[in-house]
This record gives sequence, C-alpha cells and structure tokens, in this order.
Amino acid sequence: MLTHRENTLRNARFQGPEWIPMTVACSNASWDQWREELEAVALRHPDFFPYVHEGWRDYDHFDFGPAHTKGVPFTDAWGCTWETAVNGLEGVVTNTPLADWEAFETYPFPDPNRTGDRGPVDWEATAKAIRAAREAGHLTAGSTAHGFLFLRLQYLRGFENLMLDMATGDPRLQQLIDKIVAHTQVIVRNYLRIGVDVMEFADDLGTQTATIIGPENFRRWIKPAYTKLMAPCKATGTLVGFHSDGYTLDILEDQVAAGVDIVNPQDLANGIDNLARTIKGKACIRLDIDRQTIIPFGTRKEIHDLIEEEVRKLGDPSGGLELICGIYPPTPPENVDALCEALRKFRTYWWD
Repeated sequence: MLTHRENTLRNARFQGPEWIPMTVACSNASWDQWREELEAVALRHPDFFPYVHEGWRDYDHFDFGPAHTKGVPFTDAWGCTWETAVNGLEGVVTNTPLADWEAFETYPFPDPNRTGDRGPVDWEATAKAIRAAREAGHLTAGSTAHGFLFLRLQYLRGFENLMLDMATGDPRLQQLIDKIVAHTQVIVRNYLRIGVDVMEFADDLGTQTATIIGPENFRRWIKPAYTKLMAPCKATGTLVGFHSDGYTLDILEDQVAAGVDIVNPQDLANGIDNLARTIKGKACIRLDIDRQTIIPFGTRKEIHDLIEEEVRKLGDPSGGLELICGIYPPTPPENVDALCEALRKFRTYWWD
C-alpha cells in the first residue's frame, strides 16, 4: 500500500494512485460554534481528523490568532489592519496603506527573510521541521500567504483604486507588482532551497459568478507575475498548487499555462460539468467541495449524491482528482458526519 505522500504525488502526476486524496478542514469558527458535538463526529472519523482526541481543545480559552479574533484589530507586516466580527474567521482589511501613490516612494516593504505577514519567521526552524517531516515520510509543502499578489494589491491600493490602475494602465501598478513579486521570490527560493514536494500559492480571483477582473486584465497584470514565481518550481520538479476561490473557470487554463500543476476550483460556483470539459486531464483538480448550499444545508442523501457525481465526472483511475471541504458556520455536525461517510465510500471508487 502506498504511503499518503506517495499516493498524493502519484495522484497529482497522473501516475496511478490507490485512492483519491480527501481532506476535511474544519474552521476554528465551526469548532467554536459546535465544540464537543463536532468533536464527537471527528472522533468517529479519525482518518479525516487524526489530530483530534477527547479533550484536545480548551474551547473557552482558545487563541484564534492574528486577524481571526473578534474585536481585536491586527496590523500585519504590510501595514494592513485586519478586523473580524467572528472568532475563527479571517477578517477584512480596514485601511489602505497605498491609497495615495505618493506613499509608494517611502513605503517600507517587509523583509521576507525576517518576517512573515503576521509574525517573525525563522527559516532555519522551518527547514528543520520540513526535513523532519520528509524523513518521517510525510508530504512536504511550502506556501505563500493567502492573497500574495492580486489580493495584496487590493489591500494596499484599495479595490476601486486598483481597478482604475488596471483600466488606465498606470505604470506605478507594474512597479508595485514587481516589488511584491521580488518579495515573494525570496519565499519561493527559501522553500525550494529547503526542498519541498509542493509549493502552494493562494490568491482569490473570483466572485460568485465571474472572475473579479476579466481574463484580459488577468493575462496582462497577474499571469506574468505568476509565471515568474512558478518557473523556479518547474525547473526543480516541485509541484505547484494554486488555491483560488470563486468563479475562475475562464482563467483555469491560464493558471496551468503559468505553471500550476494542481488547480483548486470551487465545484458549484464553476459547475462540475464545466470543470470536466475545461480542465480535467490538463491539471490535477483539488476540488473545493461546496460550502454554501449542500454541505451546510443539504440532506445526507444530497451530500452523498454530490460526492458521487464529483468522483464519477472528475475522477479517473490514473489520478488527477483530490477533494477538499472546508467546514464553516452554520454547517451542523450531522452534515460533517454525512460528508465523511460519503468521502470514505467513494475514496477508492476508481479502484474498487
């Protein structure tokens, strides 16, 4: 039997895995909402929740961390202030450090060798942890911050300003992009120097029904930067994973052209049939299972039917399909239980 690491790599490379990699990721907001009720479900499904044990968390005194704690504003290394109204959910940026382009001339970019977005970094300790994981046979990964480029531009300039920058072709926008890319290149190089199986990038690009910017603007302003950042990964044979929420169907092939090996589209926002037609076989699909309708509000049968449809239409015995489901309020524990049962049933569908 393959190890988890071997199976995941073979799946991503269409080299014949033995099961579909599947992940259930419960947000801290859901743990805070359901507490012992959700814990009881997790204990029934240790293959999806190996880290959970009885009494594993002090629910009344849990530290939700920077940008995730209700009523506690947090200013990150870029000067962006985050605020959230719900413990365990990432907040929103409430200021705009570069709303005025004049501030760009003296803006202090953070040093990625010394600080991450939300605290200091110790690359030596990071390397030690990754090497230990690799020696233990675990899959290893490096990652950028969520919103490392496109969202970062919004945080710094503000949404309306950024849209106008793109529409008018302001040359300072490209200068800002180049600075952010140079910052991120250091992070990528550090992870590649350590040696990781997968380099993960994350940048939300979609709304509920369309990409936030049109494909033409994506190809002009964003895709070249992605290509530059992903090229060193391709040169070393390191897999590239890319997360992006929302409707991204129109630019999935552009992501692959930029260097992405593992795309992460949301299922119902993009359409299961659309994904099968557009991207199946061209890249590994790390399918983001619905978190808006069926998983939080559906019946056990509806959850079962959704997973079956996705496995049948997007899966293949050669690999190329992962499933991941984020659990957020108000998803009840019984629906998490139904999800885990469905995932377990169809995990080996293509090999049974």
